[in-house]
Amino acid sequence: MSQPRLSIIVPVYNEEKTLREIVQRIFNSCGNFAEVVFVNDGSTDSSLEILQVLARGQDTVITKKNGGKGSAVRKGYDVAKGTYVVVQDADLEYDPEEIPGLLEYAESNNLEALWGSRRLKKQKQFVHMGHFLGGTSLTYVCNILYLSRLTDQPTCYKMVRGDILKTLPLKEDDFRFDPELTVMLLRRGFTIGEQPISYHPRSMDEGKKINWTDWFKWVWVFVTLRFRPKSYFTR
Repeated sequence: MSQPRLSIIVPVYNEEKTLREIVQRIFNSCGNFAEVVFVNDGSTDSSLEILQVLARGQDTVITKKNGGKGSAVRKGYDVAKGTYVVVQDADLEYDPEEIPGLLEYAESNNLEALWGSRRLKKQKQFVHMGHFLGGTSLTYVCNILYLSRLTDQPTCYKMVRGDILKTLPLKEDDFRFDPELTVMLLRRGFTIGEQPISYHPRSMDEGKKINWTDWFKWVWVFVTLRFRPKSYFTR
């Protein structure tokens, strides 16, 4: 198989309720040009069995002990073959139908990285005000410390060129991998573009896993990496 235009990394932890729907939507919208790397992060429900049935010949299913979203995404990054790589959560908060448009924009503008911004589109932004304020303040902290102009740093849709990803020494296992990725790109001097995307926020009762303690961990990554030498950001 020739190099796919895109690798879609899908970290999965106990998502049996939404998994069949999101996988079918990924295949319907991106099946002609993308490989999908499913990473089962120690699910205790039927997620792994569902993935093994649904995965196509060009896809990869990895299973590992539960170690956090970051560890799952990094596993996917390690085997991704696409020219560009993006993460798709296994729930229904983000629309995979919008991935082709993001990819075309990144390709046509020869972008190094492209974030899908929920804030650039008029829509429902949150179920709980705390999640919205937390995400907004994290973007603000990032912009202040790194002189960036992002509107939605914590977005799931972070599309990065695969060859660049291979040079980043990502280490974080939990949600801290997200700010770590952003900071490493900014410290290396790469430009991060943005395009508007849709968003369907879910509540904690519906399975949202991030909580208020992750906010402090996120900020810690922003602050500590600000003072690392540039050599730290290349492997």
